[in-house]
Amino acid sequence: MIRLYKIVTFLLLVITAVVAGAQNSGTAIPVKIVSNNSGFRLIRGGQPYFIKGAGDTSYIVRLAQYGGNSVRTWDTGNGDVILNKAQSLNLTVTLGLNVARERHGFNYDDTVAVKQQLEKLRAEVRKYRNYPALLVWGIGNELNLEYKNPKVWDAVNDIAKMIHQEDPNHPATTMLAGVNKKEIDYIKARCPALDLLSVQVYGGLASVPQQLRSAGYEGAYMVTEWGPTGHWESQQTPWNASIEETSSQKAAVYKSRYEASIKKDDHCVGSYVFLWGQKQERTPTWYGLFTEQGEESEVVDVMQYLWTGTWPKNRAPHVDSVLLDGKKASQIIYLQPGKEYPVTVFSQDPNKDKLTTRWELLPESTDLKNGGDRESRPEVIPSSVTSKNIKNAVLKTPEREGAYRLFMYISDGHNKVATANLPFYVK
Repeated sequence: MIRLYKIVTFLLLVITAVVAGAQNSGTAIPVKIVSNNSGFRLIRGGQPYFIKGAGDTSYIVRLAQYGGNSVRTWDTGNGDVILNKAQSLNLTVTLGLNVARERHGFNYDDTVAVKQQLEKLRAEVRKYRNYPALLVWGIGNELNLEYKNPKVWDAVNDIAKMIHQEDPNHPATTMLAGVNKKEIDYIKARCPALDLLSVQVYGGLASVPQQLRSAGYEGAYMVTEWGPTGHWESQQTPWNASIEETSSQKAAVYKSRYEASIKKDDHCVGSYVFLWGQKQERTPTWYGLFTEQGEESEVVDVMQYLWTGTWPKNRAPHVDSVLLDGKKASQIIYLQPGKEYPVTVFSQDPNKDKLTTRWELLPESTDLKNGGDRESRPEVIPSSVTSKNIKNAVLKTPEREGAYRLFMYISDGHNKVATANLPFYVK
C-alpha cells in the first residue's frame, strides 16, 4: 500500500507540473524580422511591432500605463513571473540569457566550460520558449567589454544556432557595449546565426545610425540600453569625480538623441531605455528614471511623450541650476572644512505645484565598477544641510578633508521630482 501510495503521489505531482507548465507557457506568438525597400521591421503575430521598451521591471505597471510596450531583462531569473506579468499587461519581453564574461574570469578556451554553458542555456530556452510575451532572446550583455579572446563570438553563434533549433519562433541577438568596427567585423564573420544586433550607447546615441553604417553593418538592430551622458563621457573634476547632468538636462538629451536616431532610422526596430528603476552606479541618481522612493523624474515625462505623442497632465518639476558657494559643478568647487556655504536653487513647476526640497550629503563613492556591476551606496552624512526656503539652503562642510557630493531632490507632492548634485572637495 505504501508503494502504491508513493506511485500515485508521484503521478499526481507529474500531472500537476505538466498542467501548471501548460497554463504558464501558453502558445508562442511568432516573431520575425523582415526587410522592406528602406530598412527592417519586427513582425509579431503577423503585425508590425516597434519596440517602445525599458530595461528593468521595477515599475512594469507604470510602463504599460505610460505607453511602453516591452521590457528587457539581463537573465532568466523569475522569468516565469516576469513573462506572465508582461502578458497580463500586454507587454513583451526581450529575455536575457546570462552568458559568462571574460572580465569576470570565464575562459573561452575552456571547451568543456563553454559546452556546459551552452547546455545550461538550452534548458532555459526550452523552459521559456512558448510564453506568449517572449519577443527576442538576448545572448549575454556587453561581452565585448574588457575582453581579449574572440572565441566568445564563436560561443555566441553556437548559442544562437541552439536557439533556432529549440525555438523557431523568436529571433536572437547579442548586446554590444558601444559601436566599433572591430566588433562589427567579428559579428559579421563569426556570428551569422544572429538575427539582429543590439547596441548600448549613451552620449553618442544620435550618431549610432551613421556609426553602424561606417562600421559596415547594414542589418537590423535595436538599442538595448540608452540614457543620459555616461559617467565615463562626462566632465571630470581634478579628484576624478564625474559631473552628473541634472534631471532636466537629462530629459532634454533623452528627447533630442532619441528623435535624432531611434525614431528616424529605418534599420532600428526599437529600443529599451535605461533604467526603468533605480540603482547605485557612481551615484544613486545617475541612471535611474526613478528615485529610491519611486518618484518619477522629468525623463519619465519625456518617455511618455516619445511613446505616445502626449505629455502627462502632471509634469515633473524643472531645475534650471543649482549653485554651491555661487558656483556650478562645472566650475570645480573647493571648500574649507567645518564652514557654512550658501546653496541656491533655481527651479520651477509646470503645473505651479508647491515644491519642497530635501538634501543629502554623501562622501564621493569609492566602490566603482565597470559594465554596470553592482556598487554599494555611500553612507549619508547627517545634519549637514539647513533649508531656508525652496530657493536657499546652507551647507556645513565636514571637518575631514576629502571628496563629497551634495544631492538635491525637489518634489511636487504628487510623486514627481527633479534631481541634481554637486561634487565638491574639502581641503
